[in-house]
Amino acid sequence: MKFIDEFRDGKLAQGLAAAIAAAVQPQRHYAFMEFCGGHTHAISRYGVIDLLPANLRMVHGPGCPVCVLPIGRVDMAIALAVEQGVILCSYGDCLRVPASDGLSLLKARSFSGARGGDVRMVYSASDALQIARDNPARQVVFFAIGFETTTPPTAVVIRQAAVGGLRNFSVLNNHVLTPAAISAILDAPDVHLDGFVGPAHVSTVIGSAPYEPFAARYRKPVVIAGFEPLDVLQAILMLVRQVNEGRAEVENQFTRAVTREGNRKAQALVADVFALRPSFEWRGLGSIEKSALALRPEYAEFDAERRFDLAYRTVPDHQACECGAILRGVKEPRACKIFGTVCTPETPVGSCMVSSEGACAAHYSYGRFRA
Repeated sequence: MKFIDEFRDGKLAQGLAAAIAAAVQPQRHYAFMEFCGGHTHAISRYGVIDLLPANLRMVHGPGCPVCVLPIGRVDMAIALAVEQGVILCSYGDCLRVPASDGLSLLKARSFSGARGGDVRMVYSASDALQIARDNPARQVVFFAIGFETTTPPTAVVIRQAAVGGLRNFSVLNNHVLTPAAISAILDAPDVHLDGFVGPAHVSTVIGSAPYEPFAARYRKPVVIAGFEPLDVLQAILMLVRQVNEGRAEVENQFTRAVTREGNRKAQALVADVFALRPSFEWRGLGSIEKSALALRPEYAEFDAERRFDLAYRTVPDHQACECGAILRGVKEPRACKIFGTVCTPETPVGSCMVSSEGACAAHYSYGRFRA
């Protein structure tokens, strides 16, 4: 397939691996975090880790939007469906995320009789808006999650609802911000990293410029990379060279899709609808200041938290689940005692095993639990 196979060429991969092996200094140890879950899956799926020297370690980051969603936010969605009787629209991955009392959105939907929640899977924010148009007598709530990539579509439907006077539509907003999470990881005392493979899809929206302040502040290089195996290998080589040379710059391997300024139209759209939240709780990372978005006052009527007077409460993870440590990059998935036994994609205990971008799901799906 043109322009796909070229980025999966085995001989070129071997050449990049040889260049990395030649570039690493034997006396050093390198630790690079791939922030995005898409990179985590590419590394596992294509065996990238098997091509790297023993003194170069890839660390999984919190770049999976389903994984970082705390239990309390899922509880709010379940309460809307079961107690408030709304039509709750959600992306498919969120349906199986474990919540309090052994529940999930999927289980809430399967309650018998009147207790059953009307939970519907959608593929886009516009699908949820159409459901609201088709059901004018029902309140419809879109369970919005994601990083900067999925925020513009949510902004679009909120503006469309406002223009169309669609008063039965609102959004349970959980949109979070990448740079703030990276800074939180670098501030943590138990995480030791030499650099980052920067996210691809997020960077098409925000550009490469937002990473420059913390690259300078923390002296950690960032290389934005595409999701194909050759993209990742080239980004790792670029990071190794920066570390060896004592540089801490933002470089862009993914030049075919990412620019320094990003998508200005999408940024303007988000800025019109959303403003910074003072703080937001992330699974595994705790509350991070200015790390998420809230609806601006002029769009407050479409905020489900306000419309239904929802109160957020912090809920601890399952005692045996170590998603928090995995999301912070301080533990490998297979080091979790329940990984691959009690916790599998069919019977997930934690969010990292649920999502198609989760680190645990990647290790399980591609056999990394046997390594």
